[in-house]
Amino acid sequence: SHMSFEELLRMQSDMRTRACKQVTGGKKTAKPTKATVKPQGKKGPLEMSAKKPVPFLRQVVSVAKKVHRDPRFDNLSGEYKPEIFMKTYSFLDSIKNQEKEMIQKQLKKCRNMKQKEKLQQLLNRMTQQEQARKNQQKLKEKEMSLKRQQRELAKQGKKPFFLKKSEKRKLELAKKYAELKRCGKLESFLNKKRKRNANKDKRRLPSQK
Repeated sequence: SHMSFEELLRMQSDMRTRACKQVTGGKKTAKPTKATVKPQGKKGPLEMSAKKPVPFLRQVVSVAKKVHRDPRFDNLSGEYKPEIFMKTYSFLDSIKNQEKEMIQKQLKKCRNMKQKEKLQQLLNRMTQQEQARKNQQKLKEKEMSLKRQQRELAKQGKKPFFLKKSEKRKLELAKKYAELKRCGKLESFLNKKRKRNANKDKRRLPSQK
């Protein structure tokens, strides 16, 4: 009761500090440490500490984008010219002829019906491919001859005449019919074509129940 108000406040603060030291055992409180980066092994990626907040704009390693090159539309592959292509790969025709002869020999020696049927189908397919290749070559030769004629007309000062696709198709059909008539296969070809057209017409007709 004889103590002043200031002395009472000082005594109260001293009592609080003593009580805190007794609770903590007289040890100093540890200061908060900074966020650390922990590597996962020697070659592992760096693991960011969860104590440090992640920045809004993170630094991302830029990876070079792979650009795929399509040889069909690239100038580095050169320009496609059918004449040069056919001359360059003309050796394949002789290889295909050798394969065809080998299959013909195997077909003569074969006694198994299933194997014989497979060989016959393969031989037919190779014959069809050979015929289609010959027809394509003939068309290319005709186109080349027409182009030569047009160049000659242009050199002479005349206006070159260009056929339409429909007219070219008509001329090709006329030549094909003439070739079939000469070989005596025109009638069989027309019969097959009639059957194909009749089957197409049947498919287009509505079903009758």
